[in-house]
Amino acid sequence: MTNPQRSVREVGAAGYDGFFADAVARLHVERRYRIFADLERMAGRFPCAVWHSPQGPKEVVIWCSNDYLGMGQHPKVVRAMIEAATRFGTGAGGTRNIAGTNHPLIELEGELADLHGKEAALVFTSGYVSNQASISTIAKLIPDCLILSDALNHNSMIEGIRQSGMEKKIFRHNDVGHLEDLLSAAGRHRPTLIVFESLYSMGGDVAPISRLCDVADRYGAMTYLDEVHAVGMYGERGAGIAARDGAMHRIDVIEGTLAKAFGCLGGYIAGSATLIDAVRSYAPGFIFTTALPPPICAAATAAIRHLKISDWERNRQQDRARRVKSALAAAELPVMLSNTHVVPVAIGDPAKCKAASDLLLSKHGIYIQPINYPTVAKGTERLRITPTPCHDDHMIAELAAALVEVWGELGLPRGCLPYAAE
Repeated sequence: MTNPQRSVREVGAAGYDGFFADAVARLHVERRYRIFADLERMAGRFPCAVWHSPQGPKEVVIWCSNDYLGMGQHPKVVRAMIEAATRFGTGAGGTRNIAGTNHPLIELEGELADLHGKEAALVFTSGYVSNQASISTIAKLIPDCLILSDALNHNSMIEGIRQSGMEKKIFRHNDVGHLEDLLSAAGRHRPTLIVFESLYSMGGDVAPISRLCDVADRYGAMTYLDEVHAVGMYGERGAGIAARDGAMHRIDVIEGTLAKAFGCLGGYIAGSATLIDAVRSYAPGFIFTTALPPPICAAATAAIRHLKISDWERNRQQDRARRVKSALAAAELPVMLSNTHVVPVAIGDPAKCKAASDLLLSKHGIYIQPINYPTVAKGTERLRITPTPCHDDHMIAELAAALVEVWGELGLPRGCLPYAAE
């Protein structure tokens, strides 16, 4: 019987590639191998982009960007980035512990704290890192902490919980009663951290934030809310769903991103000055990572300041989302119910989901990335459409017509769905 370890060692490092090839092959068999389209965004022309296809460059329309409000090309944001790069240079120079904190980053954190009505804020290199580092650090610093997590929380939150090493329990998605049962079983004296999202981006459904806070208050639990798909988009000044629902002051920690509605890069948390100082002092994902560069900080600050005073982008975006839902429903396409800007269209098969995406791109110049497992559960594969203020009526009509043609070509079932997105 051959020794696989010896055979690999005998052929050298290249022999290890077989393990990686097998892993990738499994993804192909499971129909969840991902291909990233080579897209060239064009400032001033979003949502139009150039797709560098195998046959050469081709102009396409992007329908799945998380640059929800088109702020990535807003003149104020672009100008702020250029001016900051000219004044401060391109990089941050290292971690904040080594290189100090660049002043645009201080201004950005002040702007974020103000946005959410909190004492302080802390910026990370991405929304993923802000969840992963903050949740794990906060839970570790609370003796015997029990973490209660919504069943559909993002992978970054799941990883933060796992890395904390603390006990966790999962409550059914948006199920306030189940959450209360878990809190009751744990007892009123055990420190507990409730971790959930405001807007779940793959289905577009919203958490019952006020009712979750009611339960947290009754049991003395701490709340941690991920608002990444809602900041800039909802509430007064774009502070998020919690602000819209009048519950922002009831949330202990609000986490958000600068990479979606604000059109830049980075993540953050906002909370009490004491909590922020503790995370700043203990989180490895913050301490040992190079800080965001001044140009990005300046651009993000410009986007936040603009959206604090401008409702045009939010109102226009909501109008576009309503029009897309109406057009697709009129075409009897299976739009999953959602009261937010996310427009999921159900397919339920990974191969056909990928095929629909490929046909839309190659034949119709429409880019919508397929959403397959593990991002969503098996059997719930979908296309996820995110209209922006920049999509006009002609683009919406072309989208509906293209989807109808693709549905017919692939033999996909038509008809509006009787159930809500999950």
